[in-house]
Amino acid sequence: MAAAASEHAAEEGTMSIYKAARRIKRRESTLYNALRSVADDAAFVAEIAALWPTLPLVANLRCGLWYAQPRSLAATCYFKSTDGHAGNWAFSTARLNLHLALLAGERGGCIIVDSTRKGKRFPDSMAKTIPIWCCVLNRAIQRHRLRAINQSSGLNSEMSAVVSNGDAEEYSGSSNWDSSVHLPVWVLETERNAIEGRIEEWADLFESCGADIHSLALGDDEESWARGLTPTLFWKHSYDLLDGGPDLCNQLVADIVEKDRVYRAQRGEHSPQVIVKHIKCSSYGQESYTGDHTIITQPMNSNPSTLAPANTQYSNDGHVVFWIGTSNIAVASTMQVADGLADMDCILNCDSTSRLPSNSSEDSYLELPIVDSKDERFSLLKNLPKAVSFAKKNLIARRKMLLCCQSGEDISICVALAIITRLFNDTGCFDCGESFMRRDITKLEMRKRLVFICKYAVNARPSRGNLRQVYGFLCNEKEQLPH
Repeated sequence: MAAAASEHAAEEGTMSIYKAARRIKRRESTLYNALRSVADDAAFVAEIAALWPTLPLVANLRCGLWYAQPRSLAATCYFKSTDGHAGNWAFSTARLNLHLALLAGERGGCIIVDSTRKGKRFPDSMAKTIPIWCCVLNRAIQRHRLRAINQSSGLNSEMSAVVSNGDAEEYSGSSNWDSSVHLPVWVLETERNAIEGRIEEWADLFESCGADIHSLALGDDEESWARGLTPTLFWKHSYDLLDGGPDLCNQLVADIVEKDRVYRAQRGEHSPQVIVKHIKCSSYGQESYTGDHTIITQPMNSNPSTLAPANTQYSNDGHVVFWIGTSNIAVASTMQVADGLADMDCILNCDSTSRLPSNSSEDSYLELPIVDSKDERFSLLKNLPKAVSFAKKNLIARRKMLLCCQSGEDISICVALAIITRLFNDTGCFDCGESFMRRDITKLEMRKRLVFICKYAVNARPSRGNLRQVYGFLCNEKEQLPH
């Protein structure tokens, strides 16, 4: 034993610079340091928010949730950095964030919290995606204002023609409405010009999707380091985690995550155990296999405050159920609606991992084991005929129907999109599919109905793979209709 200790001390004295640097880097990558960094950044966010107390604080999903106390958030939004990558600029009608525009209009602005990966100074979502979004909405609003002025004054259609032709320079000075692109100073002039050249195209896309323009008049990739901890759990136990120091941090997190898993399992919620694998880490100058790297097997279970539409209802425990207009259809997460099921006449459960407590008959409860397109390519497509048939039968009987999936943001939204496109007319009224028989099915038509849904379900984040399956289902339905 003494000889081994002497040998280790000798090795310590002759350690190379490379080994020493690697050891220091491993110490910096511990879970405690990550959480301490989050806490320090959150303190900075709180200081900035305190300077403008009248502006609501908004977290950009998902990583923005880590950097603000849940009680301080007025809403969440969803802007993807990929929409701002050089040469790949885009305006997404699947992520319109119209609730954010309404909130900013009512409060005179807002503060959006986001983060990016290590080594990058500023997230592309902040540098380009959000400026593009602001400019497109402002350009569409300006068009609407000019058309309204033109109609009310009885002038000729020259101004409308100018607007529709996309000549921004001719009409930008005709209104005091700011519709120019505001990008950070470090964005190159060539990139700025390329973005400006596409604003009119995106404004046309925004107007064509059916949005209600009149009403507008570290945290990145937490699966790799958070070990099952969510922003909600972190802020609930932040004092204990940070006060415990680096030695106890891993064990404290494991205990917190496991207790939360057991609690959710007892409530009938989907709560798989976290899969872990050992990785090499260092402690007190010695290399050992003491760290656990967590691979999350389920989506982040966060429950931030949301800016809910007027027709949003809350169950007894405060969880959100989004009613889609007057369609008698609501969407929610299976992890959040256990206490609100009494208000529903029928339930379509699209969560493959959990069964909702229900004493209902087969006519009012249907369970479809739909999984994400990443796990099974055509899972949603295969189950949509049953979902639409179930919805049609219950909507004819004027029953209130709940669509739910694990997150309440993707699969349930896509099922709602298929139902509303297949069974509702252009004004959002149930017609048992009569208008579907008469109109052509295009991606633009489907996009309009997605915008209609997102107007009410502000947490909607449908994936591209699932949207493709909805479009494929609708095309198949159209082909099977008698000609």
